[in-house]
Amino acid sequence: MEIPQAPFRATLGRSVRLLGAFRKEQSDPDFFYGMLARDTVAQLAAYTELDGALVADVGGGPGYFTDVLRAVGARPVCVDCDAGEMLARQGAAPEGAVLGSALDLPLATGSVDVCFSSNVLEHVPDPWRMADEMVRVTRPGGVIYLSFTNWLSPWGGHETSPWHYLGGHRAAARYTRKHGRSPKNVYGASLYPVSVGAALRWAGRQPDATVLDALPRYHPRWATPVVRVPGLREIVSWNLLLILRRH
Repeated sequence: MEIPQAPFRATLGRSVRLLGAFRKEQSDPDFFYGMLARDTVAQLAAYTELDGALVADVGGGPGYFTDVLRAVGARPVCVDCDAGEMLARQGAAPEGAVLGSALDLPLATGSVDVCFSSNVLEHVPDPWRMADEMVRVTRPGGVIYLSFTNWLSPWGGHETSPWHYLGGHRAAARYTRKHGRSPKNVYGASLYPVSVGAALRWAGRQPDATVLDALPRYHPRWATPVVRVPGLREIVSWNLLLILRRH
């Protein structure tokens, strides 16, 4: 059943609501990721028609984004390398899910209308290979939505934040001492430092796609110019969103 999609507006009120929900990421993931998925799909719909579109959800895990994409009429394909993540929410993988690596997507070149990824890039050891793969599988005229948490943002260390500012390994060791277990996101194994500057350089030299937008994903639209300020953008952006169109 399709649901109506309200027009997307990047307002300050939206930013406050997302920040409030973010505090429940680990205690109530259904609430947080459900809200984030609805917000994200509305944001994506501002750049491309989703009704009937074949959408690759790269690193989609348990399928929160996949569910909302399907609800607005898209045909999503959830791709993830971790079967456990795909089973985490309902004990079954999302409908139509494919087990495969983001570094070598199991999709044909030019096969999808939209290639989408939310907060996965910082979890792969070769982020620009993943980004190149997303461009490869998108058809000419299609859209790439790529978003990640940059390392020097306040949440760059994920659950080990803000101690990641003292170093990723040190932050992980502190977390282990405090909680008696290793963090889910282990620096150097499942969490890597990715910068806004590196992402903008990759996008700028991408021969097969044009940048449509580069903005701090969770911020009000008026905050967009911060991504043009080296140094400051690494801390203030929190999360960078790149929108590209495939040639």
